[in-house]
Amino acid sequence: MLSGGSRALQHLSDYHHHHTSIGLGFCGAKIVQLSSFFLRPSQAKASGNCSYKLRHRMISSSGFHYRTSGETPIIHSCFSQREDDLELPADGSTPVSGGIVALGKFDALHVGHRELAIQASRVGTPYLLSFVGMAEVFGWEPRAPIVAKCDRKRVLTSWDSYCGNKAPVEYEIEFASVRHLTPRQFVEKLSKELRVCGVVAGENYRFGYKASGDASELVRLCEEYGIGAYIITSVMDKKQDSEKRDSGDSKDRGQVSSTRVRQALAAGDMSYVSELLGRAHRLILQVNNTGDMQSERRISVPRSSVLNLPPGNGVYNACLVLADDEPSVPCSVVVDSSYIHVETEELLLCNSDLAQEFLSVEFG
Repeated sequence: MLSGGSRALQHLSDYHHHHTSIGLGFCGAKIVQLSSFFLRPSQAKASGNCSYKLRHRMISSSGFHYRTSGETPIIHSCFSQREDDLELPADGSTPVSGGIVALGKFDALHVGHRELAIQASRVGTPYLLSFVGMAEVFGWEPRAPIVAKCDRKRVLTSWDSYCGNKAPVEYEIEFASVRHLTPRQFVEKLSKELRVCGVVAGENYRFGYKASGDASELVRLCEEYGIGAYIITSVMDKKQDSEKRDSGDSKDRGQVSSTRVRQALAAGDMSYVSELLGRAHRLILQVNNTGDMQSERRISVPRSSVLNLPPGNGVYNACLVLADDEPSVPCSVVVDSSYIHVETEELLLCNSDLAQEFLSVEFG
């Protein structure tokens, strides 16, 4: 839990009169209002976009009970809106103005990220605020994303039913443009530049230069700038019951994380991957229709043409080949150090509409 310095984390005497059982995600999580307070006009700076009273509260996701290489082509996608790609209207509004933004690193788009979007949708119009270019800034080795860039909109759209028929939209900010902002400057940017109405973050969220701000400070600063702050407890990994589930991350407290997804993929544990993601893992392959066809039923795609992270080397049965406007086709997949081999039993791949530039494979 968060430190006790913020009023948003103090229990109110009438707590038992302010909790609601609702259906969130796939396990009917409970929202438990641990505390709340309302901002009066005299308490906050006017932000110009939220004239109503704002509630700051702690949210519980405990109903989930989740104890639990090669080169990658980079393709630009219009599925996410980027801060530097947009011409702002004359009134200075942005695509996220008046919305509720979920804050975090959304590499895997896993069930914990989905829970943030669910809570944002319960308060207003949901957005995911993503930071791009972190690897370049920190000099990290390039690595394949868990979700292909061109597949992120599909995943977010699939959250529509969880989010009250309001699928979240992703809004991207160049990390280099906010890296040196203090926690206060970052919240000021959210309030005055992006004009958001509120934020949702996990209890372990860190922000600001050198991650100097925590969730308690986020609540305090949002109160000061007149925007809502909603902090939710982590969605826990229900398989967090043995040493083999230890991610090795010092920040890991047993919560669902992108690190755990990467480790489960490396181990080839696709059932576990599906539980963490809340969906089957989908691999996007860029296909050369002449060079990659090994036979009428088999395609071999070099790892350099894979747009996101494949599972570890091995044989995977009960998979599906998917294509636009085509029924899914059962297949098996073999992953080795150089290629992804896809083979079907009932379809001539080279003579079908599935033999296209991009091929999607879903792991059962």
